[in-house]
Parts: sequence; structure tokens; C-alpha cells
Amino acid sequence: MGRRIKRGETLLIATHNRGKLGEFAELLAPFGVKTVSAATLRLDEPEETGTTFEANARLKAAAAVKEAGIATLADDSGLTVEALGGAPGIYSARWAGPQKDFVMAMRRIEECLAAAGVSAPASRRASFVAVLCLALPDGDVETFAGEVAGTLVWPPRGSNGFGYDPMFVPDGHERSFGEMSAAEKHALSHRARAFARFAAARLPS
Repeated sequence: MGRRIKRGETLLIATHNRGKLGEFAELLAPFGVKTVSAATLRLDEPEETGTTFEANARLKAAAAVKEAGIATLADDSGLTVEALGGAPGIYSARWAGPQKDFVMAMRRIEECLAAAGVSAPASRRASFVAVLCLALPDGDVETFAGEVAGTLVWPPRGSNGFGYDPMFVPDGHERSFGEMSAAEKHALSHRARAFARFAAARLPS
């Protein structure tokens, strides 16, 4: 097991996504860990050429730690829809286009489901998947995965969260991620589950 991140240490979050950065800042705050984003440091976004969430998380972490020289946490995450053969999966962000238009991306998923003749809730199963990768300047690298299953609803509900949150209702709940508070989502989201594993292994105890 590698070293733990120290209280007061700055952790580079290898993302240009404000929503993700906000979630990580909230999750890390209780541990006394500071955050800085790749966007703030004006780091380039590497091309995501991996074929899995883990490969892309590793790719992003490796690029950022090499460029910035400080402990880096990257994530790759997305929505996998059973009836669409796992799509959009690792291409979840790309489905939103260069303008990150997730209203369009959610509509595209709904159109694909309709074209496949999928309408019953039992056939609208999906999972959010997240893989975090911690990369340290000394070459220490470790990944942590989390997943949450649920059902897709239409039209989207709620304006909280980001990405595909408004159309995803996690199992055991009646509200979408888009209708939940940040605290509620953090208690059960895919990223929170991956983060819990990361925290247990690498954050101050």
C-alpha cells in the first residue's frame, strides 16, 4: 500500500469539469486536503484513448502528475445503459458534444431507447460507474472503482448535480440524482463509493 495523503496537502484534481471538481472538494474537505484543478493550472486535457474507465482514469492521472509534479487524483466515469449495450459508457462526456450539452445527451439516450422499443421501467436499467486513479510523483499509482445501479426516467427531473443526473433514479429511491441534495447524492453515488475506497486506503485516518 502506498503512502497516505497528508492533512494540508494539495491534491490536483485532473478535471476541467466544474461539477466534478465541486464534488471532490466537498468530499475531501473533512480530511483537511486542499484541491486545485487542472483547469486552474491550465493543464492540457489528454486525449482519452483508453477502452475502459480504468484505462482513461490512469491516462488522465499520469498526464497531470507528469505535468504538475504534485499528487493527482483523476476519475473517469459515465453512464452505462443495458438496453444500449453499455453505451454511452466511456463516451458519456463525448455524447454531450464540445459544448457539454447534457440536455442534448439525455435526449439522445431517450431517442436511442425509443428506437430500440424500450419503454417499460424494467427495461430501462442503467448504472453509473466511476474509477478514481491516484498518481504520485514517485510513480505510485492505484485505482478505486464504484458503481450504482438504477433506472432511467423521462423527462429528466431536478436541476441539481450535473451530467446525466436528472434522468437517473438509483435503486431503492424515488428521486433522481438531479432532485437530491449534494449530501444525499454523496451518500450513495458511484463517485462516492469509489471515493470511500480511496479514502480508506489513502486519506488521513
